Amino acid sequence: MDDKRNIAFSPPDIGQAEIDAVADAMRSGWITTGPKTKELERKLTEFTGAAGVACLSSATAALECALRALGIGKGDEVITSAYTYTASCSPICHVGATPVLVDTAPGSFEMNYAELGDLITERTKAIVPVDIAGRMCDYDRIEGVLATKRALWKPENDLQRLFDRVIIVADAAHSLGADYHGRKSGSVADFTTFSFHAVKNFTTAEGGALAWRDAGFDSDEFYRGIMLQSLHGQTKDALAKTQASAWEYDIAFPGWKCNMTDIQAAIGLVQLERYPALLARRREIIARYEKGLADTDAILLGHYGGWANSSGHLMLVRMPGKSEAFRNAVIEVMAEDGVATNVHYKPLPLFTAYRTLGFDIADYPNAYRQYCCEITLPLHTKLSDDDVDYVVASFKRALIEADSRVLQESD
Repeated sequence: MDDKRNIAFSPPDIGQAEIDAVADAMRSGWITTGPKTKELERKLTEFTGAAGVACLSSATAALECALRALGIGKGDEVITSAYTYTASCSPICHVGATPVLVDTAPGSFEMNYAELGDLITERTKAIVPVDIAGRMCDYDRIEGVLATKRALWKPENDLQRLFDRVIIVADAAHSLGADYHGRKSGSVADFTTFSFHAVKNFTTAEGGALAWRDAGFDSDEFYRGIMLQSLHGQTKDALAKTQASAWEYDIAFPGWKCNMTDIQAAIGLVQLERYPALLARRREIIARYEKGLADTDAILLGHYGGWANSSGHLMLVRMPGKSEAFRNAVIEVMAEDGVATNVHYKPLPLFTAYRTLGFDIADYPNAYRQYCCEITLPLHTKLSDDDVDYVVASFKRALIEADSRVLQESD
């Protein structure tokens, strides 16, 4: 292609305001969990409409803390999608529970809700739906399935007894700012985990959060429990210990270390101010992709309309009827044009870790079909309109070139 460009896949959108905020935090002398982290939690609670938010070191930590807070462990089962990143599933293993994977629906990136009920047993304590690419799952349908299985629900502690069905802990790593029937991500599922990793729409470099809706438990007490988990089980964090003569503390249990720092929160506070504009720009970029690729056979994930409005996190594109070899050839051609792409996701049963646990990709044919012809195009707010047009042209060229490359490799 003429006028070759270098199009990064997902660089962070960090400006001078974020840099200045980090510098201010550094100069303040308070760089670990402190007032900025608490402020970010308050603002995220307001933004999401959740009953409460706890900022942590990652979405993975948030999911593990949620499962531990619910008392989920050995002997329990937790269901999640076969079509996701390992972070949706590894915390299930970390707490000693048994992961149960559900296939996607045919032609969909979402779990097969029609099969979900068949996987629920008396040992099932939670389900982890995945808001892939920023579009929220059909939570009403999930709750409907769980309602039909109420007879199997066997709560084992006070928190679990507040629910009359299997508990929903959403993997919303992608969906901060999305909505479902007008309700923001963070206020729909019983518990919601967010990622603020560097590649996410909203970033704190590393980081994440756990949000929860009102389910009849004491929100402040629940928050204190999450904070205990995040800081070794220590009953006072560094901020509380700065009060006069307040050094004394207890270790309530041997906890973990997954707190957010004020340096991270400083970035997040600026990002949250910018976030509505960032979401709007993502929507513009998606519309440009949709228009530019309308004359191809490619199927783009629908981000907007109906019951959900996405956060526009990933540009998932399927090439129906094409093979893994063809998809990989498209990636190679686009790389030659300077366009970085990705694949979301390699289903969990294809990985050694999950094969070792006994999962077989043959049991998840829909997930495999989604994966083998999927490519993820760049989608981030540092793209110009011309950049998007360049990616579209490169993708179209790759669709033509890939067939000949596959034939050459097969000779």
